[in-house]
Amino acid sequence: MAARHLRILSGCNGALLSVRFFSDSTLAQEPIASTAIDSASVSPSINTAENHSQLNNNKKHSAPSSLKHAELAKFSAIADTWWDSEGPYKPLHALNPTRLAFIRSTLCRHFRKDPYSARPFEGLNIVDVGCGGGILSEPLARMGATVTGIDAVEKNIKIARLHADLDPETSTIEYCCTTAEKLVEEQRKFDAVIASEVIEHVADPAEFCKSLSALTVSEGATVISTINRSMRAYATAIIAAEHILHWLPKGTHQWSSFLTPEELVLILQRASIDVKEMAGFVYNPLTGRWSLSDDISVNFIAFGTKNS
Repeated sequence: MAARHLRILSGCNGALLSVRFFSDSTLAQEPIASTAIDSASVSPSINTAENHSQLNNNKKHSAPSSLKHAELAKFSAIADTWWDSEGPYKPLHALNPTRLAFIRSTLCRHFRKDPYSARPFEGLNIVDVGCGGGILSEPLARMGATVTGIDAVEKNIKIARLHADLDPETSTIEYCCTTAEKLVEEQRKFDAVIASEVIEHVADPAEFCKSLSALTVSEGATVISTINRSMRAYATAIIAAEHILHWLPKGTHQWSSFLTPEELVLILQRASIDVKEMAGFVYNPLTGRWSLSDDISVNFIAFGTKNS
């Protein structure tokens, strides 16, 4: 069965968002499901997200400005385990092929690249924001992209560099211990900006998305994956994954820091990024594999383009 993606179209006045699912094989044809979202009904939640922390009032003068210090310490403590596929990052290793499938599909379609090519991202300049140990940066480089990986945790960057140097295809990745805000100050620009499993850990999602937008060239692409703030996500991503199955260390996620898909769409819209497609990630406990789905109630990924 073809994977289905969520395509989101906004009305001319921005007041109504039309949410539609399309299959890979019929993206230009009729939607297979649709629902309407009234932006007014979710605006209060957006305001809460935008004011998530008052610690960033002077963000232009502090570093790292987009991440909470407690989050930095948390991930620094397990940085050595990034490439242990059975360690704390086991869920990300399992998820990686599926999120790469979405990224490959959407970027090839947007930049008119051949998705069947061995190096479909040849000629594209991509930044992986919050790259961790480089488990997403490396396959992007192998697909031909010029990759910059940034992370605010210095130990993550050291691990990423050491692992990338083991392969000539990935040794060209530019790894920097820095933040998106710092790259904006340096006036860096990229064809595609990717922030995977990062936004739920930042202090101010709205300001973070503004930085992602500033890093994206006009008509460029932005891809964000995260976890929905739903009761189902609380049950699976926190209770099950952290407390029962022990896939993740306890305290890895805070449910109150999650964003709903509607909130993320509006935050990105205010940052001049129009979300075009969205898909959910669904885990099959029988096969141990993830797949793309129209179920965005827990994990989801969004693709958007920067307004000219």
